[in-house]
Amino acid sequence: QVQLVESGGGLVQAGDSPRLSCAASGLTFSDYVMGWFRQAPGKEREFVAEITWSGHKTSYLESVKGRFTIARDNGKNTVYLQMNSLKPEDTAVYYCAAAWRGSGTYDYWGQGTQVTVSS
Repeated sequence: QVQLVESGGGLVQAGDSPRLSCAASGLTFSDYVMGWFRQAPGKEREFVAEITWSGHKTSYLESVKGRFTIARDNGKNTVYLQMNSLKPEDTAVYYCAAAWRGSGTYDYWGQGTQVTVSS
């Protein structure tokens, strides 16, 4: 059974640089595109970043470009989201997700980790 477990969230100050982690199990990690999404209170879930199975290509939500970096370690079955220069508007529940390469669909989701940015 596939499990994605996020960690690293919490209450942080504006300008802080926390790193989220997502540990995957039950799948062949290197066969999956990995993504981060977020959902703020009262808003739709939105795409934040994704990384291809090889790690050679990444893409980002426009508002986080230059501040957030997605990375993966296929040897540890883990994907990371380094978040720099956090803003209060980055407050959300952050989810990691997995899409089998080429499918274009995120099939597996974690339970989410809350990130609250205080000003």
